[in-house]
Amino acid sequence: MPPKKPPIERRPRRGQRVVRITDVASSAGVSPITVSRVFNAPESVAPETLARVRRAVAELGYVPNRLAGGLSSAKSRLIAAIVPTVAHSLFSETIQVFSDTMSRAGYQVLLGLSGYSDENEDQLLDAVLGRRPEGVLLTGVAHTPTLHERLRKIAIPIVETWDMTDDPIDMLVGFSHYRIGAAVAERFLARGARRPALVSANDQRALVRRRGFVETFARHGIADVAELLMPPPSSVALGKEGLRRIIEARAGVDAIFCSSDLLALGVVSEARRLAIDIPGRIAVCGFGALEFSADTMPALTTVRVDGKRIGATAARCLIDRLNGATDKTLVDVGFELVERETL
Repeated sequence: MPPKKPPIERRPRRGQRVVRITDVASSAGVSPITVSRVFNAPESVAPETLARVRRAVAELGYVPNRLAGGLSSAKSRLIAAIVPTVAHSLFSETIQVFSDTMSRAGYQVLLGLSGYSDENEDQLLDAVLGRRPEGVLLTGVAHTPTLHERLRKIAIPIVETWDMTDDPIDMLVGFSHYRIGAAVAERFLARGARRPALVSANDQRALVRRRGFVETFARHGIADVAELLMPPPSSVALGKEGLRRIIEARAGVDAIFCSSDLLALGVVSEARRLAIDIPGRIAVCGFGALEFSADTMPALTTVRVDGKRIGATAARCLIDRLNGATDKTLVDVGFELVERETL
């Protein structure tokens, strides 16, 4: 595993001053009305002025208050949460518990679905930040450089989830995808696997698991891992296709790590159709511990992450910060390799 970077100390975010429209106007050398036009009618602003104001917005981390005049209180009691999808329990459990916990504390959660796209995440955050949320939950720690810098300057609590880094934007509740890939590789090696393969989505977190898997085999002298990377979202059909393409390209594959249980279910189903013995000929491991994984034939080996704990802990972090806590929080919830009949 790559060496850890030393943590970076930061001043408490709660004490940061909120950037106002007058600050942007002063920095850009224009009037506050011109700044307002940049957000509400950019076509009416000269291109040079538009660029100057937008540069000042980015440098100062300004967020336009689209609720100005519409609230009798300065508090919105709103929390923004951005996740890739709620189509399966991987993220839906986290969001349900997070939302329930925030609701009991008097906050409402505004949910946005990014669909594994950095561009969508940027657009969603731009939309919700204008509603002045009091906190933000994000999925993962990989953001575009522009968004990452902007989020560091925003004077509201932010909690990143479902990932791990030594340098979070603010607070972090997650786990190491790299260690998951490494743990699966170590288990395959202990089983005697020497011709491994990977069927994986190519989103950021899946690629980190892939790196842990590939590098662990390389450290044991096995540098040739058959790989098939596909764009998310994953599906059973893509898993079936993945197995066919892997065995056509590489004879003798004896272990396959899939980036999701859906892909793994497809691999196991297609192996049964092709009369390939699982796990006798090929061991299979998924990720996510989705509800069906224990009921497949054979029962699917997978990696379980406690999504409910992530949601509850992330909510507690935000609530504590909103109540005045200033401690920097980094929580690693870990993971569990659930061994069943496909290993």
